[in-house]
Amino acid sequence: TDSLIAARDPIGIRPMFYGYDKEGYIYFASEARNLIGIAEKVIPFPPGYYYHNGQFVCYRDMSDVRSYSSDTLETICTNIHDLLIEGVDKRLDSDAKIGYLLSGGLDSSLVCAIAQSRSNVPIETFAIGMSEDAIDLKYAREVAEYIGSHHHEILITEKDVLDSLEEVVAALGTYDITTIRASIGMYLICRAIHQTSDIRVLLTGEISDEMFGYKYTDFAPDALAFQKEAEKRIREIYMYDVLRADRCIASHSMEARVPFGDLKFVDYVMHIDPQYKLNTYGKGKYLLRHAFVKDHLLPYSILMREKAAFSDAVGHSMADSIKEYAESYYTDEQFEMLSGKYDHARPYTKESLLYRELFEKYYPGQSEMVKDFWLPNQEWEGCHVSDPSARYLSNYGESGV
Repeated sequence: TDSLIAARDPIGIRPMFYGYDKEGYIYFASEARNLIGIAEKVIPFPPGYYYHNGQFVCYRDMSDVRSYSSDTLETICTNIHDLLIEGVDKRLDSDAKIGYLLSGGLDSSLVCAIAQSRSNVPIETFAIGMSEDAIDLKYAREVAEYIGSHHHEILITEKDVLDSLEEVVAALGTYDITTIRASIGMYLICRAIHQTSDIRVLLTGEISDEMFGYKYTDFAPDALAFQKEAEKRIREIYMYDVLRADRCIASHSMEARVPFGDLKFVDYVMHIDPQYKLNTYGKGKYLLRHAFVKDHLLPYSILMREKAAFSDAVGHSMADSIKEYAESYYTDEQFEMLSGKYDHARPYTKESLLYRELFEKYYPGQSEMVKDFWLPNQEWEGCHVSDPSARYLSNYGESGV
């Protein structure tokens, strides 16, 4: 038809950007930095849209939920179980060697356990942590031993973290605090996997929290508020968690596969009556946990383990080291002067200013590629925190142990 069509997947698992030059011609790129210097403004291509003849048309909105299923709790859990297994199965078909990121948390552990149950040989699992205080390494090891995977541990130091900061911000194209913190461990583990193995596909556990709930969604005032928050998180995930996963993995010449992002799975979970998702069970993400109790794919203690914030689980000292570095890097006067330069998403801590200045070095004037800082819903009682880490919430409790 001599016309151009461009489209992006409905969740935004793969990145895509566009922009216009001075003559009004449109350009597309899979990396934002490829448009710097060509387009005045680099804009994320909206997930679930296609472009045709100058128009952006929505073909699928995963966050548009207009009705809920009438399934019972047990039927819901059975469907969650079967659809997630189907989502993993679908992603095991590969010509290239597959590896698995294993944090020892619920989501990645389920993906690994399902994959191992479908394999006749040990799968390759990888975990990372700070050399002195990694929370997740011991849990990842426990999961690996239980499922019988061939497990690898990668230890990093404070120097590794600080040395990688600029590289991580340049690769991701974000200044968001929690995204960068969570990306450092992921970026370094992916680099190590690429350097030491022939694995070229990685399965990972993203897109679960957005649907089943974070620690902060325990504070949702009612079911409708929970649902609206889930819809917002799914709608914006391309700027945060899946951006992190894709950029960290793709930057090291590997392909990210995300079973929780399977469209059938997402569609079903988003249409579950949110009354069932509210934490009235004394355990967050109860539906997902309960769905896998019967087949003993994981130790019960792992299945019911409280969630630890990803960046903290690599080691509490990681984020603390970055904060200390930023505090020493800027005086209070420098912070006030430099942060005042920004109208959009103004840095509000020295750590966020450090990220923003690195971002501006590679993506000058393009802060609107990211909507704002990822934070718990500030309108909810119990969520009035300025740091995005879940460890600052009153209900964090045993999560960081």
